[in-house]
Amino acid sequence: MNRKTTQSTKTATLHKRRAALGHLATLGALAAMPQWAFAQSDRPLRLVLPNATGSGVDAITRAAQPALSKALGTTVVVENQPGAGGVVGLQTLSKAAPDGFTLSVVSNNVVIFPSVLKSLPFDMPGDFTPIAMMGSTPMVLVVNPQKVAATNSREFIALLKNKPGELNFASGGNGTILHLAAEMFLDESKTSAKHIPYKGVGPMVTDLLGGQVEFATVALPSVQQHIKSGALRAIGMCGSQRVAAAPEIPTFIEQGLTGYSVEAWFAVIGPKGLSPANVKRIHDGIVAAFNDPTVKETMAKQGNTINISTPEQAQSAFKSEMAKYAALVKKAKLEPQ
Repeated sequence: MNRKTTQSTKTATLHKRRAALGHLATLGALAAMPQWAFAQSDRPLRLVLPNATGSGVDAITRAAQPALSKALGTTVVVENQPGAGGVVGLQTLSKAAPDGFTLSVVSNNVVIFPSVLKSLPFDMPGDFTPIAMMGSTPMVLVVNPQKVAATNSREFIALLKNKPGELNFASGGNGTILHLAAEMFLDESKTSAKHIPYKGVGPMVTDLLGGQVEFATVALPSVQQHIKSGALRAIGMCGSQRVAAAPEIPTFIEQGLTGYSVEAWFAVIGPKGLSPANVKRIHDGIVAAFNDPTVKETMAKQGNTINISTPEQAQSAFKSEMAKYAALVKKAKLEPQ
């Protein structure tokens, strides 16, 4: 082999080595990148809702779903997993990989559970990453007008006192905010009724409309259409002020039950271990989605108040809300089940 041929062979080998090293460097760089950086377009983001179809959280999430998909650059898929009042859906989230592709939109339920359930298959909030407190949704006490003649708080309380323990009230499950709100009403009005827990808001509202149960406290978006049609009658708003979405409904405070005020909030959380980069990306997407004009209009029609917190504020709020509801559960004399 002559010198020229040998030199050509060495040069070719060197080029191959450089190409191989370059390829390995590229693979290494890709491996070091966050997973979401190159998977946004082809991997959907799962929003596991520990609430049934037709719940307030469900209505809020589905209204924002298209804007969230656009803001996060990937398809957002909503999965309802309402079993055990929401524990099933939360358990799914707690076991999910902390890669930013499985999240939940939750309500007050998640901070009430530790006070009303004897055991949970996860630690709250230790097994989760609070990302943002989103805002609040108004709650209303409604009755089936075919079963309950009362039209206001005074008449309804009088009816409950005349029939102690005879009327049934529904909730989306033991330990949910719907359950606690009704118990707080009964405690404040010094009345009693029988609790009928359901596996989610959808079947609860169905039976409320059918007259199988007489009354319930529920998020306004879940029953707005039924109040307007006359299928259900609103006795009072559970919050401290009337809401623009239903200005004709007075609060219980206005009607003399001055110690009664409760509202439902909603938040976005992920599994434990979400990276700061993923938390920021998701939080930025939430802010963008809920500033979308169409989403803002829908939130206003539902009566929701949007006030998005920082991740740090959300983490602090979860701890303080757990303490707050532990005290309310004790005051309402609810025994853990």
